[in-house]
Amino acid sequence: MNRISALFAKATEPVLNVYTTAGFPRFEDTMTVLNALQAGGVDIIEVGMPYSDPVADGETIQLSNQAALEQGMSVAHLFAQLKDMRKTITVPVLLMGYINPVLQYGVEAFCAKCAEVGVDGLILPDLPMVEYEASYREIFEKYGLYNILLITPQTNDERIRHIDSVSKGFIYMVSSASTTGAKTGISADQEVYFSRIAAMNLRNPRLIGFGISDHESFMKASKNASGAIIGSAFVKMIAQAKDLSAEIVDFVQSIKGKK
Repeated sequence: MNRISALFAKATEPVLNVYTTAGFPRFEDTMTVLNALQAGGVDIIEVGMPYSDPVADGETIQLSNQAALEQGMSVAHLFAQLKDMRKTITVPVLLMGYINPVLQYGVEAFCAKCAEVGVDGLILPDLPMVEYEASYREIFEKYGLYNILLITPQTNDERIRHIDSVSKGFIYMVSSASTTGAKTGISADQEVYFSRIAAMNLRNPRLIGFGISDHESFMKASKNASGAIIGSAFVKMIAQAKDLSAEIVDFVQSIKGKK
């Protein structure tokens, strides 16, 4: 069973997925960050593949992408850093990024490398669902990779149900029509949206992302979903960290209310 499905099958508490940019804050920090996230108790790790034009991301993650690229990070270097990942990391790991670097690497070669290093799924916000179904779904499934699809407050019910029918693992619920890190906290309008999707009784679990930054917003989002995703707040924290591993452990535990 894919590690993502196994996690949701046994989860008894809200699931915490944390996004980190590969090669940030320093080029060699990728595995240090992953190991510290796991030590803190994170449930899923989402590793961002740095890209020059991360259109869905706000300033914090854009700057982390730029810094990682300037330090030499690339898809090939990321796979080299993740080569022995499964010697220590047992939680599900996703790669998040944009389709262009994947196409440049070669879709099948990319998926084969993901399977080799132990990646469980991909989040590619700019890969159209119709293109995924027509051209890439068989390749993803051949290598046991889940393609995590996104919905927003503007996604209509028909499309949501179609996304649910082709999804495995979970559905990424974008909390608002903005970039990552643009807003924090959960508004009344967002709670209405969360409730509407919860009432649809979808087949797949849902994780809510964009605007989750602390224990309160994590728990609020989790009332109408299986958990939540934190990105900008974490990236901002590690950019300023003096003791990287210790501060990551503290951050995760504080989000989960264990500290």
